[in-house]
Amino acid sequence: MWLIVSLVVTLSLSGSSAVCPCEHEQLCQPVQQEHEFEVFVFDVGGKGWKFYDWSHVTTVATFGKYDAELMCYAHSKGARVVLKGVVPLSDMVDVGKRTAWITEKVNLAKSQFMDGINLDIEQAVEESSPEYYALTALVRETTETFHREIRGSQVSFDVAWSPKCIDERCYDYKAIADSCDLVFVMSYDEQSQIWGDCIAMANAPLNQTLAAYDQYMGMKIDSNKLVMGVPWYGYDYQCLNLSQEGICTIPKVPFRGAPCSDASGKQIPYRTMMKQISSSTSGRLWDEIQQAPYYNYQDGKGNIHQVWYDDPESISLKASYVGQRRLRGIGMWNGNLLDYGNDPVARQQSAEMWNALIPKHAPSMTVSYEATTVSPNQ
Repeated sequence: MWLIVSLVVTLSLSGSSAVCPCEHEQLCQPVQQEHEFEVFVFDVGGKGWKFYDWSHVTTVATFGKYDAELMCYAHSKGARVVLKGVVPLSDMVDVGKRTAWITEKVNLAKSQFMDGINLDIEQAVEESSPEYYALTALVRETTETFHREIRGSQVSFDVAWSPKCIDERCYDYKAIADSCDLVFVMSYDEQSQIWGDCIAMANAPLNQTLAAYDQYMGMKIDSNKLVMGVPWYGYDYQCLNLSQEGICTIPKVPFRGAPCSDASGKQIPYRTMMKQISSSTSGRLWDEIQQAPYYNYQDGKGNIHQVWYDDPESISLKASYVGQRRLRGIGMWNGNLLDYGNDPVARQQSAEMWNALIPKHAPSMTVSYEATTVSPNQ
């Protein structure tokens, strides 16, 4: 049985008292161990986390409702659990509101026995604007406060797949990277601004993805701060026309100045695609240029669709780069998108996606606490 949450103990962290919900009070202590290789998981809620491959997970960013059972179990595996951090630009620029927001998040992290925060801003910012400098200050001050108030805490910041003002996010990337512990590079949604032909393409084409890391490191950002994010979802595009060469023309949906974007399609989970592909008109296809899988299918109204996604083959190619260039680690959006049901084929597909994250020669994982053996089937 999942009996992690049971004992009620009162602890004091940095002068603030909170009630520990874990079976063992040591599980409410901040994780101290630094992992040589990070596997950074975004969790959006529910109980899918019970089926994660915890032999790999090092950090869980909780973007769903707070789950004390998840916190206790993650800590039992030596994995950090961090808050989601979102703040409006207007509050960021106002020094008083910025300080109040940071204080609020630190207190929340303490009360929930969490290990830091993941700053997920993703808003358009002009270079050298007040927001540009305020964003860097936010990262610096958040990191300083969390490190001071929560021993061993981790502050990470999410950035676009490239530092080239993607989606008008013109941040001071070097200063931000210097100010926090990890930079999570969202190497997906790479067709959010399509300036050329309005056609369906890979969510994260290999060469484009890897070139962007060269750009980040070319800015003198330490590779040991960079975590590569990969997508566990794909894009389903309805084709206006599907050429004999397999090119799918899509409707023009503008986004932040670009005449066309992946907003023309819809995001679908990996588990959905794995069910759909067997009945598709094409089966799994592979694009040699983009190094990504895709397939075509016809819906009930006779419309042709083209779906682009990532699978163990395409992710393994990216993971190899992570190992070769000694990036800090890898992660995904998001951990809940696989099929964790009882079907043996689906379970194997999910296991292969977890295994694809790990470069062949990645540093070994270490944990802070004695691992708790729990069976998700009980």
